[in-house]
Amino acid sequence: MTYVVSVETHIPEGAPEMDPLQRAGAVAILEDGLDSVDGIEGPDGMEVDLHETIVAVYPGGALLKIFVDAPALEFAEEAVRSVVGELLERSELLAEWTVDKCEVQLHPDLAQESLAAAEGPNAPPDDPAFRKALHATQAAAGSGGDDYDAAADAAATRDRMLAMAAELRSFSPVMFGILDDEDEEGEEEGEHDFGAFPEDAKLAAGALVYGMHLLVDELFEDVQTLSREGTNVAECERPFWLLEELPDRYALQYNAHFARRFLVTAVAMTTRFTNGDFEQLSCLAEELALRLLLREAEVCLDVVGLLDSGVSNALESFAANVYEDMDHEWLYDDSTDGIDESPVGEALGIAPMSIGSWFTPFNEGRYVHPYAKDEPRQEAS
Repeated sequence: MTYVVSVETHIPEGAPEMDPLQRAGAVAILEDGLDSVDGIEGPDGMEVDLHETIVAVYPGGALLKIFVDAPALEFAEEAVRSVVGELLERSELLAEWTVDKCEVQLHPDLAQESLAAAEGPNAPPDDPAFRKALHATQAAAGSGGDDYDAAADAAATRDRMLAMAAELRSFSPVMFGILDDEDEEGEEEGEHDFGAFPEDAKLAAGALVYGMHLLVDELFEDVQTLSREGTNVAECERPFWLLEELPDRYALQYNAHFARRFLVTAVAMTTRFTNGDFEQLSCLAEELALRLLLREAEVCLDVVGLLDSGVSNALESFAANVYEDMDHEWLYDDSTDGIDESPVGEALGIAPMSIGSWFTPFNEGRYVHPYAKDEPRQEAS
């Protein structure tokens, strides 16, 4: 089975960020090193074939996507971790880099396929619950614990998100509806229904950064699914991570070309979020990408029990401040499906919408969707 192994590598803690020349050198080293590898010897002599690699380097490290054929997920991860670690060690420039993540993220339907494909004495348990327990036990053993602790996992996730919050450089705490000191003093217990406290805002910001990594990873895997199948989301029998979350009425148009454009748009948007030069969402595709990102952040928080009312309010405030309007929600309204191609739409002067227009930059006077009122679009404050 073919797996996409995501690898996150980082420069040494405390080291200055790489300049453009250093990043170009890192790209060359990683790409040349991985291109020279055809196969990897996995556990117990198991052969793992490497098909394709994609390298993205940023000032603090690199994100790798490595496509491999392996009998099971664990073999793919272990083999890739081994080859990337060896590649870093051999390089003078990258020798002190760390590998902080090396894992396959599977859609639940594909996870079962992975389980069924595993064979041999070292294969993981067939039952997903036992498999999760096995991984949890191994992780706990590596950190000195005896059993998986859900509370400890939630605390660790919280700490990680709080640490990530500083990466969201384009947005101040006020974007998350943070309350000032006077507002906090005026709130009695049980009356905090609006706004967010500093800790809520920081956790919401960190969850967004946390969700960005998942957003890009999952869109990337959706692109690969469409590329392999040569079809579109509506007609593909394989599961998708995120593309099925886009408006259903256009699903026949969500092909590999569209998915690649949408992925590039999501990367551009999240890059502006973290590098400090974000001003406003630039097109409809970015508005839809932000909708997916907010969902990712909420799911990440909720799955470990961190999505309380304060953090939820902070995310809602962020959305309200970043979106100029919520016109894009019309695309999810089934009652308007086909209006742009109907006599009613023609009478109203509504032109049929092409998803290609989703990537067209907003201009003054141009609304997000063709059903909006014909009045000037307000500039973002």
